[in-house]
Amino acid sequence: MEAVLQPTREGDVSFAHNVPFRLEAGGSLQPVSIRYAIYGELNANGDNAVLVCHALSGSARVADWWPEMFDSVFDLSRSCVICTNILGSCYGSTGPASVNPATGRLYGPDFPLVSVRDLVRAQAHVLDELGIAHLRTVIGASIGGMQALQWAVDYPDRVGHCIAIGAAPLSAMGLALNHLQRKAILLDPKFQAGQYDPGRQPAEGLGLARAIAMCSYKSAELFGERYARKPNRNGEDPLSSMHDRFDVAGYLDYQGEKFVQRFDANSYLVISKLMDNFDLSLGYASEHDALRRIKAHVSLIGISSDWLFPPEDVRALAERIEAAGAESDYTEFESSHGHDGFLAEVDAIAAVVNGRVSARRLALTKHKVRAIVCS
Repeated sequence: MEAVLQPTREGDVSFAHNVPFRLEAGGSLQPVSIRYAIYGELNANGDNAVLVCHALSGSARVADWWPEMFDSVFDLSRSCVICTNILGSCYGSTGPASVNPATGRLYGPDFPLVSVRDLVRAQAHVLDELGIAHLRTVIGASIGGMQALQWAVDYPDRVGHCIAIGAAPLSAMGLALNHLQRKAILLDPKFQAGQYDPGRQPAEGLGLARAIAMCSYKSAELFGERYARKPNRNGEDPLSSMHDRFDVAGYLDYQGEKFVQRFDANSYLVISKLMDNFDLSLGYASEHDALRRIKAHVSLIGISSDWLFPPEDVRALAERIEAAGAESDYTEFESSHGHDGFLAEVDAIAAVVNGRVSARRLALTKHKVRAIVCS
């Protein structure tokens, strides 16, 4: 088994010691600590920085959850790749599992509502501390793509190329699925209004939330190919017992069981809610006014089988960005992997990252790319 690439360095940036970090929804945090990881080195000109923004359950250690990108996209002889763990998460940054200095207890359910704008402002503090003034590229998928877009809007002079994969404001279906995931956690008796002890979190509710999410991350085609109506591979017979499962049910239960061992339920609530609330118009007169601020080249990528962020929603956002006067293009690649296609179809993503998209380049069939260009 190939060893996971280790960061060149990693650490924490702490700020807001004297003045609270004000949040968009009206709350505040004081102080704030953000975990970061860096792969490669910033060059003398400071123009080779690539910021990777992670999705709901990712961490600052990009190579742990997106290792293929270092094989075909990120060349560390030319790029310095940075990632931060987002505010509200549980992998080193201030979140519900952190101690609230005002009480001496964990924040838990008292952790304030945060937004994608808050995540990006916290990241900007980290980059300032690290001496990174400009980003050659900011890239992310899902919630990571939301952050990349927010960077292009809020810090137009700091971003050269914004790449957002499977990201747009959530549709009613996406909002519904996130609502059910949070309800699964809240209804678990072990949730205890969010005041559960560390190590005794609401595993049943969080596991069910993850299983629902996995359905939204995959596609019907993929589930049909992998599981169809086969009995669970452990030998259970769903035709003879109420409790025996089909193979797809065994898969979902397994994903839930794995997830509860590595993630915090309160963090899940916080991050899924900020995903719901993503709206580029917030803080501006309108979405159009927000998009007019963009100076970066924006590349949006849709995934053909993604029903959490349908490709038509991603394309519509690309068209609105173009209509606002920004330089934009849209790529849609064919994949049966659903929303998780961003983890499985790295070659298609590489076609966009390794050079700005053009109609000619997007015709490359080896990347299974179907191109619709908005520039």
